[in-house]
Amino acid sequence: MKFGSSHLAYCTNIHPAETWDQTRAMLACHVLAVRDRLRGSGHLGATEPFAIGLRLSALAARELLAGDHLARFRDWLAASNTYVFTINGFPYGSFHGTRVKELVFRPDWTDPARLDYTKDLFEILAAVARPDLSASVSTLPGSLKSFGANEALIRKHLIELAGFVDELSEKSGRDLHLGLEPEPLGHFEDMLETVAFFQRLHHHAPEAAAIQRRIGLNYDACHFALEYNDAHEALALFGCANIRISKIHLSSALAFDPGNPAALAAIRAFNEPTYFHQVVLRQSDHAIRRFQDLPDFFAALDAGTLRAADFQEARVHFHIPLDAEPAAPLRSTRGQTLEVLDWRRQHPAACQHYEIETYTWGVLPGGLQRPVVEQIASEYQWVLANA
Repeated sequence: MKFGSSHLAYCTNIHPAETWDQTRAMLACHVLAVRDRLRGSGHLGATEPFAIGLRLSALAARELLAGDHLARFRDWLAASNTYVFTINGFPYGSFHGTRVKELVFRPDWTDPARLDYTKDLFEILAAVARPDLSASVSTLPGSLKSFGANEALIRKHLIELAGFVDELSEKSGRDLHLGLEPEPLGHFEDMLETVAFFQRLHHHAPEAAAIQRRIGLNYDACHFALEYNDAHEALALFGCANIRISKIHLSSALAFDPGNPAALAAIRAFNEPTYFHQVVLRQSDHAIRRFQDLPDFFAALDAGTLRAADFQEARVHFHIPLDAEPAAPLRSTRGQTLEVLDWRRQHPAACQHYEIETYTWGVLPGGLQRPVVEQIASEYQWVLANA
C-alpha cells in the first residue's frame, strides 16, 4: 500500500509455505484476508492496491519460474489488485515447524547456491513487479561470524550479483536492488561493522557505482536496537558512506532488566527451539556482551559465569508485535521503530520500501498470540498511526 511517497507491506514469512503451491494458497488465504480487514477498518481504500512483501524459499522460486506459473501469478496479482515490490530472500529453506536457528544463514554468500537463489528472486521480480516502482530483495549479512567465512568470496558473489541485477534492471526497465540485512553475530552486525564492510565491498568492486546502485542495506529496526545503535545516528552514517537504504524492516525485539529476578523468570517463556534468539547485554559503561542464543545465556547464568546484575539491560532477538508490548517486567525496543518512523518523516525520499516483519507469530507465548490476521492488521494500524 502507499505509505506517503513510499510503499508498505508485511512480510509473508510469518506464514508457513515452502513450495510454490503452498505459497500461492497462503497468499490467497492470509494476504487477502489482511487486505480485506484493513479495507473494513478504513485503513485501505476500497480500490487501493495492496502490497505484498513476498517470501519465497529456493524451492518455491524454482517452481514459480517453471512452466506458466509466472504468467498465472501476474494474472492473479492483477485480478486481486495486489502487487509485489519486495521479496525476503534471507531464509533459503524451511522456515517453520523445524529447527531453523543458525541454519537460516545456510547457504551463506560464500556458496554459489545463495547467488543462484538470489538471481532467481530477481528474475521473478523483473517479471512481476510494477515497472513504475523500484523492487528489492533482502538477504543475510554475508554469513554468520561463527562460520569463519571467506569475505573475499562473499564480495566476489555480491559483485557478480550486482552486475547481473544492473543488466536485468536495464533490460526490464525496473530499478532493482539488494538489501543486506545486518543481524547480531552476523558477518557484520552493528552500524560500524556495516559501514566497514561496505567500504571494503566498494573498494574491491571494479565499478563502485554499480555496487552502490544495486547493493544496499536492509535496515531491520529490531536488529539495530539489539546492537544499541541509535536509528538517527546509524541511518545518517549510512548516508554519508553512500550505502543505499534498500528496505527498512519495522520490527521490535524483547528487552528486560537482567538484574530483575522476575524478568529473568519471564524471559524463559521465550526460549523455544525453532529460531535464533541472540542475547545482547549492555553494562552502564556501554560495554557489550553477546550470547548466540537464549540457551547459551541461561547456561552461563546457571553456571555462574554470568552475573546478570552487572548489566544495565538485556535485549533478545525475538520479534514482538509492534502494537503489543509484552507484560511487565518485560518490555520491547519499539522505541527504535518510532525513531525510524521519525527519520522517515525527515527524509521521505531516502527509502521507498517499508515492511512489517514479525515472523515469530507461531512461537509467541500464549499471552501475546492472537489470530494471525488480527495481529498483522493491528500492526499496520499501529504503524499508520505513528507514521
